[in-house]
Amino acid sequence: MSTGIAGEAVLTRGFERLPEISLPVRMLRTTRRFMRHQPLGTFGALIVLVLLVLAALPGQFAPQHYTEFNVSQRLQGPSMDHVFGTDQLGRDVFSRVVYGAQTSVVIGFGVVLVAGVLATVLGLVSAYFGSWFDLFFQRLIDIWLAFPGLIFVVFVVSIFGNSKATIILTLGLLFAASSSRVVRGVALVVASRSFIEAARSLGAGDARIILRHILPNVMPIIIINASVQVGAVILIESTLSFLGFGIPPPFPSWGRMLQEGQAAMTQHPYLSVFPGAAIAVTVYGCNVFGDALRDVLDPKLRAR
Repeated sequence: MSTGIAGEAVLTRGFERLPEISLPVRMLRTTRRFMRHQPLGTFGALIVLVLLVLAALPGQFAPQHYTEFNVSQRLQGPSMDHVFGTDQLGRDVFSRVVYGAQTSVVIGFGVVLVAGVLATVLGLVSAYFGSWFDLFFQRLIDIWLAFPGLIFVVFVVSIFGNSKATIILTLGLLFAASSSRVVRGVALVVASRSFIEAARSLGAGDARIILRHILPNVMPIIIINASVQVGAVILIESTLSFLGFGIPPPFPSWGRMLQEGQAAMTQHPYLSVFPGAAIAVTVYGCNVFGDALRDVLDPKLRAR
């Protein structure tokens, strides 16, 4: 009798559940694995993190406010007092570059958020219902994509003004069209799988199937697409500011700083070099981080 009890105890211990790993530990392990296998993506993530910190706390890193000027110190080259020099009004270029990061972050991530939400809704609904509904939506997307992007943004901004909300919504609508095609393509593959038919046969409604079964399988592609688009949006915002259709003064923007330093480029090249370097480094960081996320989250690349 005792032997039987001992045997049951051994079996019980053999089937004991392992302790669950807490969320912070899993996140730490995932971060270490990402840093080990994606060193270039880690460097890009560090650039994005620095950009976010500068945008959130510009006053903690900028030695002066972006509106503070001193005409007696105008057009001074880089020095200990002014790391990036001063512009035509005697404003500290480094401080304006730091505050300009806030413009890039707000517009970049705002556009990606608007485009991501619209693209997800349009792509999932179009792929799930299909038939004439999908055909109608795709023809609308074709018309949507036919508009020349930059000219359309300039047209809208010239009518409604160049506020942050106008730029974010306009660019968000443009990026949503192309992103919805990506979401739709992946959603079509997921919607044709057997577990979707099983869920439908068990009585699951359309909304539940889309939100609980299709969306989680499409989410990695949405994240990858959004991470790559941030750099493109920042580059477009800088282009608009360079052309005079960006955020209005006095708030600094890297594109406008390039435009303002163009006239004195030969005598004072630092006026354009530093904001141009900020744009280049930021776009590079976003792109390599997005590529690393694609390698990690894409099922095909992860399996390979």
